[in-house]
Amino acid sequence: MNSSASHSRSDLPDRAAEPEALVHFEPLSALWLDTLLPIEAQAYTHPWSRGNFQDAMAAGYEAQLLVNQHHELLGYFVAMTVLDEVHLLNITVNPAFQRQGWARVLLDALSLSARQKNAQWIWLEVRESNARAREIYARHGFAEVGQRKNYYPTPEGPREHAVLMSLKLWS
Repeated sequence: MNSSASHSRSDLPDRAAEPEALVHFEPLSALWLDTLLPIEAQAYTHPWSRGNFQDAMAAGYEAQLLVNQHHELLGYFVAMTVLDEVHLLNITVNPAFQRQGWARVLLDALSLSARQKNAQWIWLEVRESNARAREIYARHGFAEVGQRKNYYPTPEGPREHAVLMSLKLWS
């Protein structure tokens, strides 16, 4: 028996069966907006509008979608590059796919893209009350560096503070 036949098919790793092998990134296009907007509305009390996404695309911001093998939208991010900094404007995991590690995949892709642009920092704002997101960012290496007072609207009245976070990409 030759060496290639010494292993049964079930002994060999099947990359196609691994979840990360079944997803891909693609740029946001107008064709995706009808799919994306209901996810945005479900994920946030104050979601971005169609116009916000259209403006981001028109401005040339990086807008990437994470899509699975069934053509379902797992999540997306929108980021703006200014000089040697990338500012994360929107990152969303489809609520139907949360708590499966997709936020980490999105942040890894953002970090890689920022490094390819020779950015030194990634910056973001997050609602002070969004402890889960702050924890995800902290696990990814972001540090809380400040606060923007009364930054976010709230449904019940007074505006909510934003926590300013940053990630240093290069030492």
